[in-house]
Amino acid sequence: MIRTTIPEGDERGEVRMPDDGQGIGSDGGLRRAVSWIAVTVAAGAGVLLAVGAFLGLYVRPTSDDWCALWKARDMGVLGITADFYRTQNGRVTNAFLTGLIYTDDMRGPKLLPAFLVVALGAGLFFLGRAALRALRPAHAPDPHEPDPHASGPAPGPAARSPVVLLAAAAALLSALLFFAGTRSYQVLLWAPATISHTLPSVIGLWAVLAAVRAAHSGRRWARSAAVGSVLLAGTALGMLSEPFALVAGVFAATAGLLCLPRLGWTRDRYVSTWCAAACLGLAVGLVLLTTSPGARWRRAQHPKEPLSFPLLGETFRDWWHVWETIGGQWAYAGAAAIGVLLGLGLSRATPGPAATTGRGPRGRRGLPSGLPPRRLFRIVVLLPLPLIALASLGVTYGLRSGYGDVGWTYGRTWTSFLLPLLLALCAYGTWGGYRLGLLLRAAGRPAARAAALVAVGAIAVGSTAALVRPVYALTTDTVVRGVAWDRQNARIRAEVAAGAREVAYGPLLIGQLTEPLFAPTYERDWAAQCTARYYGVERIHRP
Repeated sequence: MIRTTIPEGDERGEVRMPDDGQGIGSDGGLRRAVSWIAVTVAAGAGVLLAVGAFLGLYVRPTSDDWCALWKARDMGVLGITADFYRTQNGRVTNAFLTGLIYTDDMRGPKLLPAFLVVALGAGLFFLGRAALRALRPAHAPDPHEPDPHASGPAPGPAARSPVVLLAAAAALLSALLFFAGTRSYQVLLWAPATISHTLPSVIGLWAVLAAVRAAHSGRRWARSAAVGSVLLAGTALGMLSEPFALVAGVFAATAGLLCLPRLGWTRDRYVSTWCAAACLGLAVGLVLLTTSPGARWRRAQHPKEPLSFPLLGETFRDWWHVWETIGGQWAYAGAAAIGVLLGLGLSRATPGPAATTGRGPRGRRGLPSGLPPRRLFRIVVLLPLPLIALASLGVTYGLRSGYGDVGWTYGRTWTSFLLPLLLALCAYGTWGGYRLGLLLRAAGRPAARAAALVAVGAIAVGSTAALVRPVYALTTDTVVRGVAWDRQNARIRAEVAAGAREVAYGPLLIGQLTEPLFAPTYERDWAAQCTARYYGVERIHRP
């Protein structure tokens, strides 16, 4: 508080100047603190993601890579696609993408991690911006666009904080998805797993963004194109990844039902039609996959147990182990913390009475515009976590059917429901942070605002810091193996050039993946046979 004397005006000769905003509990101090925390999280998570993308340059063949390499080289894209359909697993889209990525030896798998990092981060950023614009009251200014009627200097960094907050949220969620789990190498760097389990989530995310863009365009042809394209995309995804098809189908069917016009949330059937087309495409893709000769052959190698109460009990135990493992990684709390931080930042941008009373323009049945009617809103808020639990249970059952009692440990498949979980935690945090920010602002409690900001900021920054160790371990393992593999590869190439028909290969384990010479007999060692085909020799053996 500053007191100054003025010669004219108030007869007492004194006027109280407004708070200069230096304290963390003041409006200006809060905005600056939120921005600095967001910048710290965005920078930290961004560095980790950049390291992950750079590690793609050190990726070398292992496990399924060996078979994909020689098949893409000798059969071509269409040949490997036909091979998957007839003799492997029926995943036509998976085989086609594998053929494309492995066409130029390992160049595609080396570049794929960088593509995934950029595509996922950008998709999350644009999804967050679309969600905020959809929920923004009709009179509220867009924080991403300048006000043409505003006078005075251009807005500073604090006014642009929603963009920084969205970038921080997108970066942290991406880093958590890639590095917080039990199979970081498989989720980001191993192409066979990223094609099957990480790429589908990225494609689904951008399909949703395309649907939102078509809805905002207001053009009938754009909406028709979005519905048609998601039908085709769903069919392709159904032949790409069974776990993702299951998870996406559960969420699409639920969203389609909730968005029926008779429930009062939407005015037309566009959303429900789009969701129905997505579900139909996924179902068609799964039917084509499961009825393929390759899928029938694979089922014959691993006959499923008949559904029974003991099997259901074992599946529930596996499912519990999955969530026990996920819950044991406290870094996932950063998804909710960055959401609360985003909500606190948005609460500062709420103008007029809404900032002090929490009451903005009301939509249907008393809720802010962009939200469903009150009764439906309660269902929408409560549904995400049960749906994630249900979808993950289905994935766990499929893993047990395909891989037995160790199937639940295949953490690369968890990506299909981990991304919805992270989005749900961030959304819950954003809503809670927004309401908390409005409440504390109305109550005029700067100390409480500062305490809340310090708490969520510490969790968000701590979550980012917790990923440093796994990224360091991932970097060490990948680089060391890459250097050792290059040295061994040069020796093998030299021996093959000299006419050798049998060469020595020393297994280089990484990411808990299978390496050649793992089986007790050579006839059952598919990885060794694929490695021999890749090098053009008759057989490989240990040094």
